[in-house]
Amino acid sequence: MLIAIDHGNHACKSVHFNFVSGLAQHSVRPPMADEVLEYNGEFWTLSGQRLPYRRDKTRDESFFILTLFAIAKELAYAGPLPSAEKVDLAVGLPPEHYGLLKDKFRDYFKRNQSVQFIYNDKPITIMIRDVFVYPQAFAAIAPQKSQLKHHLRLFLVDIGGYTTDVLLLRQGKPDMQFCRSLETGVITMNNDIIRRVGALHDMQIEDEHISAVLAGKETILPEEVKDTIRKSAEQHAINILNQLRELKVDLRSNPAVFIGGGSALFRDYLEKSPLVASASFVESVNANAIGYQAMAEGQLSLQRA
Repeated sequence: MLIAIDHGNHACKSVHFNFVSGLAQHSVRPPMADEVLEYNGEFWTLSGQRLPYRRDKTRDESFFILTLFAIAKELAYAGPLPSAEKVDLAVGLPPEHYGLLKDKFRDYFKRNQSVQFIYNDKPITIMIRDVFVYPQAFAAIAPQKSQLKHHLRLFLVDIGGYTTDVLLLRQGKPDMQFCRSLETGVITMNNDIIRRVGALHDMQIEDEHISAVLAGKETILPEEVKDTIRKSAEQHAINILNQLRELKVDLRSNPAVFIGGGSALFRDYLEKSPLVASASFVESVNANAIGYQAMAEGQLSLQRA
């Protein structure tokens, strides 16, 4: 079975699921948990508190365990959980880190041995046969890349959890010589807003409050706190565009496709900005994972031919 996963610093996304990149470790099975994974003698549950940012996600087992959760979720989505399954993985990295880390990322998942774990009391053994690694952002528009060929130059801007990744397309083809990664994602904005709200309003808020306000959802937060959140988000969007201009990414003379959860949160500000002449948005937060799957399916078909 082919399973595609987008390992974000804020959230992990598979084709059908999206969950915070957070883990809680337990020495015994937690009695009240709805979803428990046992691996190497330890019990794990997903947490709403994301892991600290890490550029290299292979430095410990955290993202491998998150991957086991994603695999189990997708297996359960496909039907009754099997006791054993051969799995091909499709994953990705920011374009600027792709050349440096892709082999290390592939080796991190491809362990050349069976992996045994228990998911919700069901023992599962998986064999990870192959791991395909692709550049983020480009993968998100891969299913529609034929529609982008008529653009002489087009920038893909993926505003994610910790980074904003930028990739240049020339007539629909990625120019890997022009890819940049800025540490200006949603996490950095949220940390700034949490500090600001604490200082101005003496109130403790969390990431979920900020996302809810920016998405227009109902909260009990005072109006002045909501106003601080909105103004801070608008300023963060302006800062991203200004930093892109410093990198010679001028979105007044080149169209842009915005991708990622951050792009959805900033959409109103980006569409109204005089620094953006033509913007389209990939709305699905699962877009990278969907793209990884489509690209891997193509490679697997060639291998079988």
